[in-house]
Amino acid sequence: MGEFRRIKAALIGSGAISEKYLTNITQKFHVIDMVGCSDLIPERSAHRAEQFGIRQMTNEEILSDPTIEIVVNTTYPLSHYEVTKAALLAGKHVYTEKMLAVTLEEGIELCELAKEKGLQLTTAPDTFLGGGWQTARHMIDTGLIGTPIGALGVCIRSYQDHGDTYREPKSFIFGGGGGIPFDMGGYYLHNMINLLGGIRRVTGFIQTRNETRTYTNPRHPKFGQEWKVDSPNVMFGTLEFCSGALGSLIVTSESSMFDTPKFEVYGTEGTIRLFDPNDYSGKITLQRNVDPEPVEMPLLFPYNDENRGIGVADMAYAILNGRKPRDSFEIGLQAFEAVHGIWKSGQEGIVYEMKSTCERPAAVPLTALNGSAYETQLND
Repeated sequence: MGEFRRIKAALIGSGAISEKYLTNITQKFHVIDMVGCSDLIPERSAHRAEQFGIRQMTNEEILSDPTIEIVVNTTYPLSHYEVTKAALLAGKHVYTEKMLAVTLEEGIELCELAKEKGLQLTTAPDTFLGGGWQTARHMIDTGLIGTPIGALGVCIRSYQDHGDTYREPKSFIFGGGGGIPFDMGGYYLHNMINLLGGIRRVTGFIQTRNETRTYTNPRHPKFGQEWKVDSPNVMFGTLEFCSGALGSLIVTSESSMFDTPKFEVYGTEGTIRLFDPNDYSGKITLQRNVDPEPVEMPLLFPYNDENRGIGVADMAYAILNGRKPRDSFEIGLQAFEAVHGIWKSGQEGIVYEMKSTCERPAAVPLTALNGSAYETQLND
């Protein structure tokens, strides 16, 4: 454990998701000194700066300030590569919202650049650091379900976007650079890697359904006009982990929910049923082979509410203590490559062998802390 000091950080991209990051970083994680924010739309960064008592800055001011060590990239996915690369070239550690980039080649380039520069690069989601997922990790590590043999993740949503609003379809959902396999699939894959370890190979299918759509709300100014979906919206994938465990992942935005989201882990001695990986915690049920009924498990770890930004705090402690962040770029790249690999598998009729490798992230230590002292668990 190194000498404590606060790490200065700034945020680029002051849109909707930035409010959650800035709220948590400024109120929960003392290790980070959030000094400023920027946005291509100055009015947005001005609002966030006033809201959180930080400086309104430009991207150039953030990247040229030698006292700022971490850049939090909460821009739109199409801008992630450009902003992250510029920050790395400026000598900053980077925490970026998902996805790492648009193409796999861009993602690999960013990871190689971070290694070359000796910088930390981590990517959302960081929900696996939440109390519920760390409780599940502890259950597996202590043998409550025996040897893990597999996991199932199911995410069924309806992104038809023809409700009562005038909003335009979100570009990172329907346009190039995203789609639900990347947008939501990352939550499931990061948590599967946390629980089961790195992925060896993948197979499956990715499709785009209902490619041409029509504005169906008569109050919308574009009522009756067609628009095109340029991103995949159906994924059925199978994963083989380096441990020998198997996984199934189903993600689509083209149907309706029924008993989903679903996340289960199966072992030789029992099953753990979990909650939406978009959340940091939730109900955990254990069904052991020797028990007649399932039991709800107590949560053993903190951070059980909305905690976007915990990955930034863990990175700050990693910088201070000379260790790898738990949410390392190896995990982000594995999750990103796995989706691309499932896509390629379906296109070429192959089992895709993963090129990237990663290990299970270190578990958060189980300690008897409470209140603001919770943060100390990350200081290892």
